[in-house]
Amino acid sequence: MQEHTQEKIGFVFINGAGLESRIWSKVVEGLDHPCLLVEFPLRKSSVDSRSELSLEDYVVHMKKQVDEWRTQRFVIVAHSLGGVLALRLASELNHRLAGFIAVGAAIPKNGGSFVSALPFPKRILMSAILRKLGTKPPESAIRTGLCNDLSEDQTMEVVKGFIPEAVRIYTDRIDVSIPFVPKLYVKLTKDKEFGPSLQRKMISNLSPQSVQSLETGHLPMISNPEGLKHVLLTFLNSLRNTTINTRGVGMYKHACD
Repeated sequence: MQEHTQEKIGFVFINGAGLESRIWSKVVEGLDHPCLLVEFPLRKSSVDSRSELSLEDYVVHMKKQVDEWRTQRFVIVAHSLGGVLALRLASELNHRLAGFIAVGAAIPKNGGSFVSALPFPKRILMSAILRKLGTKPPESAIRTGLCNDLSEDQTMEVVKGFIPEAVRIYTDRIDVSIPFVPKLYVKLTKDKEFGPSLQRKMISNLSPQSVQSLETGHLPMISNPEGLKHVLLTFLNSLRNTTINTRGVGMYKHACD
């Protein structure tokens, strides 16, 4: 867990599957706002010890970290599969939530799961892979999907550090609504893991007030941390101009691509 406590709106960062919270380190470096990089449960334990964890176990572990954090208002920044966890976490912390940013993130419909958010052919393939091979993809898939625009050194760090997750964070369904706060989707235009059509579907599910594009692959926090940091700060600054009227309509500057 990394923490910088100030009297400002902060950021809670949620990484994707197989990754660790330190993947955000270049983004939060020099960021003049409180930052919490939440950890997933049993990260240093064996694969077997994590195998029985449910999606709710992940959320409870994450919520405990946020509950202990002294920053009262924050924006959740979620990446990839972390979008599913973020929606569930947001539903528990809506009284403290100032905004929601999805970075190439999975956003299932209410009652859906990560797997259910995938297009039909990929959904069937993913279900079969999870049953037979578990949650750690082969190195070739990590290279082509997650790391297509990274250097060899960066790619090797991701490959060597990849941590298999519990199957249930892919398959457990979440019964929550999209948070009623200003929302931004960061579309990754060179993403080989979440292609354009899938990201369009996720954007439709989230219905954000704003969509911004980064010309990166699936891991912009590694390939372009300064660009991602700029997007986050722009969103945070825009919150000052945000008002919510009594009928529940967000008055937010629309900047869709």
